[in-house]
Amino acid sequence: MTAVSLRLPEDLKIRLDHLSERTGRSKTYYMVQAIKEHIGDLEALSVAEQRLVKHRAGRTKSYTQEEMEKRYGLAD
Repeated sequence: MTAVSLRLPEDLKIRLDHLSERTGRSKTYYMVQAIKEHIGDLEALSVAEQRLVKHRAGRTKSYTQEEMEKRYGLAD
């Protein structure tokens, strides 16, 4: 495992300290768990934001549901 340095706001540090003390698990354990749980969402958000920027700049095209249904033969 690689070591990283992390600066936490004091309130989060206190909460993490208390959680670690109550459960007997390390602070590192909880930090890794939190990152594992949320990194996928953050990656998806980053992609969505990049696509939105491209769309607003006119570099991509959007399609209506009707257009997509017609394109893929799903229209009634």
